[in-house]
Parts: sequence; C-alpha cells; structure tokens
Amino acid sequence: MTGDANILMPVVWFLIFPGLLFTAVLGLVVSWVDRKVTARVQWRVGPPLLQPLYDILKLLGKETIVPEGGSRLAFLGAPVMGLAGATLAATIVGVALIWPERSFAGDAIVVLYLLVVPSLAIILGGAASKNPLASVGASREMKLVLGYELPFILALLIVPIIKSGKMLRIGDLLTYQAANGSSFAWSVSGALALVVAILCTQAKLALVPFDQAEAETELMGGALVEYSGPPLAIFKLVKAMMLVIVPMWVVTLLCGGFREIAGSAVLGVVVGLLKFLGLVVIVVLLRNTNPRLKIEHAMKFFWGPVTALAIIAVVLALVGV
Repeated sequence: MTGDANILMPVVWFLIFPGLLFTAVLGLVVSWVDRKVTARVQWRVGPPLLQPLYDILKLLGKETIVPEGGSRLAFLGAPVMGLAGATLAATIVGVALIWPERSFAGDAIVVLYLLVVPSLAIILGGAASKNPLASVGASREMKLVLGYELPFILALLIVPIIKSGKMLRIGDLLTYQAANGSSFAWSVSGALALVVAILCTQAKLALVPFDQAEAETELMGGALVEYSGPPLAIFKLVKAMMLVIVPMWVVTLLCGGFREIAGSAVLGVVVGLLKFLGLVVIVVLLRNTNPRLKIEHAMKFFWGPVTALAIIAVVLALVGV
C-alpha cells in the first residue's frame, strides 16, 4: 500500500497540488489582480473576480478552427506542450517550497529549461498556422527569448549558485537563505540580480513594453491570431499560470521563499505572499507605465544594459559582495 502511495503522490502533485489545478486557479486570481490594478491605473472599475474564469469557460465552448495549409498536429499540440511545461515547472517549484528535502539535484536548472517551453509553444503554434502575422509574432518571440534568457540565467541561477557555494538544488538554496537569516536579494549582487530578474520577467510574461510577439495594435494577436476555442483557452490559461510561476520562481531563488520568520511558519508564509504580490504589482505597474518597444530596441536593451548589469552582479557575487 505504501508503494502505491509513493507512485500516486507525484501524479497528485502534478495534477492537483501544487501543480495544474492549484496553479491554474491561483493564476486566474492573479490575472484578475493584474486586470484590476490596470483598471485602477486607468481610472476604471475593473472586472469582477470571476471574469478570467468566465473568459476561459467561454472559449472552451467555442469552435476550434485549424487554418488551411497549416500543420494540424503542431498547431493543436503547441498549447498542450506549453501547458505541460508550465505545470511541470509549477510542480517542481511548489514541491521544493513546501518540502525542501524532496527537491532533487539540478532541479534549479530543470525549471529554467521548463520555463522556456511556453515560449517555444507560442513559436511553434505561430509558425504552424501559416499566417503571415503569426509568423512575424513567432519570429519576434524567438528573438525575445534569445535576448532575455542569458541575463535571466545569470541573475536567477549563477548569482544564487555562487553565493550559496555552488548549490544546484532548490531546497538547498532555500535552506541556505533560511540558515543565514536573509535572502540573496539583501546583498548588492543579489539586489542587482533582482532588478535584472524583474526586467526579464516582464519579457517572459509578454507584458508591455515587451509584448512585441502579440502586439494587438500591430499584429492583431501575433502568433496566436489564428487560435480560437479550447486551444486559445489553453494558451490564455498558460499565460495566467506563468503570472504565478515566474514571480514565485524569482521569490524562491532570490528572496528566500516562504522560510520561517522568528520561529513562525505562518508569519513566513504571510511575508512570502507579500513578496510575491509585491513583485506582481511591480510587473503590472511597469506594464501600465511604459510604451511598447520595437523588437530591435528590446534586443539591444537585453543584450546591452541588462546583460551588463547581470554580469556585474555575477562579478560582485564572486568577490563576496
């Protein structure tokens, strides 16, 4: 009986908590927070709490249309691939946050790879649709990934590894921050890495000023212009889930996660949630106070000052600052 339970537990983690179901529900709530804050910034009331759920349910009832001449398998498989990658990343991060001892060697590197899968799904889906606008959107998404991924890795992997003494397990990184009584972000190198991570998070979530792949006013949705019905619902659900996973990933690696504070686990959870919500609000405010950049300007921005700032953070971490 114990053996069966051990086999079923990863399935429960993946499908229910902290994986698909939990992250999807929390993602829809955070998506509502995003829309509500956006509305307040624009002096509007904003949608009701369940509006993101209504949008998904409405799309699930619509017809799925596959564009003529496109690859049916790639077109319909892309959103499923994105959902699988996001769910697996959420599962690994969630398990490590709740049970640090259950994390495995190299899981920090695995999560970084998995967080690229939703972007690859958008590229694949846009290219498979054979729509010129979708192809342009897919091309822009590919360039963005090439632009922000290097500084994102330097800030969220290299800096924590250096400061912790070459630890590659998420659980070890959390335990190290808890044992030292402060997060990596409280150091100079960690603070610079946090700034880089926030800027890269903005691009990874495809939010203004880095939403060139969608650009509704230019490309009418870009890579997703041909999607409708359940496949579009899955893509929107993945985007909502990423709005949870990526900020939570930043909080985990640089801000100490949900470690106990003054011997209180409850206080640690409350402070951790405040860190997470604070990061979400920063991302939303950046979205609403900046214009969309041209794709070439975004590439220069990430390969120029952002990568330089990430390298400075790495150097400072090497010298112990």
